[in-house]
Amino acid sequence: MPGVTYDDAPLLADLMPWSVAPPRLGRSWPTGPDAASLKARWDALLRAEPADRLALFEPTRARTLDSAVAQLPGQRAGTERLARASGPCPEPVRALVAPFDEQWLIPDHRLIDAARPELWRVADERQVFVVEPADTLLATSRFPLLRGARVRPLYRRPGGAEPNLAPGLLGHLAARLGHPVTAPDVLAWTFTAVRPDRTVPLTEDPELWARGVELGRRALWLMRRDGERPKLPGGRRPYVRAPLPARPLSLDYDREEEALLLEEGRIAPVPAAAWDYEVDGARVLEQWFAARVAEGEPGTLAAIRPAAWPQAWTSELLELITVLALLADVRARRDEWETASPVTASELRAAGVLPVPDAARRPASVLDTQEEGPEGQLALL
Repeated sequence: MPGVTYDDAPLLADLMPWSVAPPRLGRSWPTGPDAASLKARWDALLRAEPADRLALFEPTRARTLDSAVAQLPGQRAGTERLARASGPCPEPVRALVAPFDEQWLIPDHRLIDAARPELWRVADERQVFVVEPADTLLATSRFPLLRGARVRPLYRRPGGAEPNLAPGLLGHLAARLGHPVTAPDVLAWTFTAVRPDRTVPLTEDPELWARGVELGRRALWLMRRDGERPKLPGGRRPYVRAPLPARPLSLDYDREEEALLLEEGRIAPVPAAAWDYEVDGARVLEQWFAARVAEGEPGTLAAIRPAAWPQAWTSELLELITVLALLADVRARRDEWETASPVTASELRAAGVLPVPDAARRPASVLDTQEEGPEGQLALL
């Protein structure tokens, strides 16, 4: 693509100034690849005798069975101390626990050492969470749990209100491009143009901007997987050629046959680009598989898992293969991206867009709904 690169590009941290560390669970058993196992773990915890319940819970300095905490915003878990809790498991919610690995989480504040309530307050169907592992950007509509990453919500308030963007950025870009610019447009452009040093070259070229936004929208659609299911071009579709075993223990790839091997089970065609897709130096498919065959330590709640490979996991795997293959093409096109007619960080500073005010780096005050505090009391915000 014609154009020139340049050094005076704004930082993502300035364009999307509010960021939050991901929640810290403190124990692994409240998350898992299937919701039924989480409910079984909860039931086992509540059935246990007091001394056993304490050991099963895996207490930390931040959470014990006697911790008094408020309800997570938007969730319906109880707020009595777990030492005397009863009742059914709070309904598990989907969460992104590793790159492209959507699992389940028990959304109970009593189980989570650092839950980041400010993220829960803005998590809804309009929200997009940008997650920053070491070497890439990810986007998800699920609640983000990736360790060691920063989380940048697209919106600072529920309902898609108040974009998490440098104040004045949308207006400045609209003036330079000659047409309105939305927060999703900026997000899509970011996923096309962001560089490894987390700078985001911007442009005043309307045609270049449109192409960048289009490519970024495709990346976001594939990562969020919240619409029509993606398909490989040419009518190719991975499917199960040989039945998967009840408890597969190993995963391999036949590059010549383009086949994914789960012991005697076989899925094909699997493009090499999907098998080779890595984040932070680890193959996504291998990590995804390992999370589903890992066996917890005997006697712990994490050891409660499906007795056999669920059909739902096979469906998820087939979709993930397709997503990774298509994203590999997007990644290749992004790697060749160059930005012309730059809107520089110096220009944004001269226009008063940068530096962002300190308030833009803090969460907005979200007081639209009441939140239940410990022991059923009204939380004071």
